[in-house]
Amino acid sequence: MRDAGGGKDDMILGGTSPRPKARRVAILIYPGVDAQDVVGPHEVFAAANAYAHECGFPKGDLYEVTLAGVGEDRRVRSCGGLVLEADRRYTEGAEGLDTLLVAGGLPDEVIQDAALLRWLRHIAPQVRRLGSVCTGAFVLAAAGLLDGRRAVTHWRHCDRFARQFPRVRLDADPIFIRDGHIYTSAGVTAGMDLALALVEEDAGRALALRVARELVMFVRRPGGQSQFSPLLVQQAADEETLSDLLAWMAAHLREDLSVERLAERANMSARNFSRVFRRRLSRTPARFVEHLRVEAARRRLEESEAGLERVAQECGFGSADSMRRSFLRVLRVAPSDYRAHFPPAMIEPA
Repeated sequence: MRDAGGGKDDMILGGTSPRPKARRVAILIYPGVDAQDVVGPHEVFAAANAYAHECGFPKGDLYEVTLAGVGEDRRVRSCGGLVLEADRRYTEGAEGLDTLLVAGGLPDEVIQDAALLRWLRHIAPQVRRLGSVCTGAFVLAAAGLLDGRRAVTHWRHCDRFARQFPRVRLDADPIFIRDGHIYTSAGVTAGMDLALALVEEDAGRALALRVARELVMFVRRPGGQSQFSPLLVQQAADEETLSDLLAWMAAHLREDLSVERLAERANMSARNFSRVFRRRLSRTPARFVEHLRVEAARRRLEESEAGLERVAQECGFGSADSMRRSFLRVLRVAPSDYRAHFPPAMIEPA
């Protein structure tokens, strides 16, 4: 994914001694901010600076990242107690800003800051990219910048967000969303996925891959990948019987995973099993099985050159056509297009 205004050439000034033209990135912080929403993206950009020369860029920083504070005090205490220090106040030195990210956390007070919201409306058309991490979307929405746009936030806050900002086209599923020059991301670590995608826009896939390897991240999670990972849902199951069953399901995707078969393994009636499953995991057994199989097939497509029919069989779909329909429902992309965008070559050994 590369923006029309991005790329290697944009980062190099003319003259006999080319040098990087650093993109200025600011991360907005405020009392109650989530430290991970700040540090995660910051480290992605820092790693891009550290390894850019390995990917053909001249030595020097590709990004100049600063923390912009909302209050008068430059020391900002996060919701978890970690104290961050802003480099400047948000109103200072914003000229020439390339990318502004609003971190999430506990934004209830900051969305009442009329001066900040006015400033965001003023700066929005001046920056090349404006984005939010997690509940930072509440701040952008309070400023009216997400009206009529698709956006995402942390899954836990989606219902509240939808009630509070009905003009925003909330999509609770993706890891991150781009609508025009505005980006929103899902909860916490999804901010690192967003930052990695921005690095790829600016500098290409090779550097994004190098950064992902260094930070021990997924090579790259697509923006359309669900934040409701079935593997995460599995960890959240609070009944031992159900948790054991979910682990068995993930290891036996080629077997019959019908409601009747699963209920039998759980020693429940099919009706009671469906009711308990939906109450605990907020989805039907059939939908959960589909997501498990899509997740497994997605990894197979990234990690091997096996044909679509073989991948479909290995992951329990029965046929490539059945797998295609599930991919379109879950990831909004066909398996063949997914592989074209995320080929096996992306996971070459470091």
